[in-house]
Amino acid sequence: MHTVELLEQSLNVVQQLGYSIRHEWLDGDGGGVCEFGGKKWVFVDLAQSADEQLESVVEAILNEPSHTQLEITGTLGSWIHRQKAA
Repeated sequence: MHTVELLEQSLNVVQQLGYSIRHEWLDGDGGGVCEFGGKKWVFVDLAQSADEQLESVVEAILNEPSHTQLEITGTLGSWIHRQKAA
């Protein structure tokens, strides 16, 4: 599966976890998670490669305790499992 497809799937997962998503130009400094205005946000840095964006979003998934309640299968599930083991 292509990285961009995995990124799209991972963004769907963070939305299921209650996050809103913002795509912003952050000069390659990286995206991440924050909370403001009573909402949880994932920022995706448009200056980063798709691989770097995917890593950032997967990190957000892994840091959310409720992610274990979701059934994440297929290539994305395998990718997340590998990141968790690393």
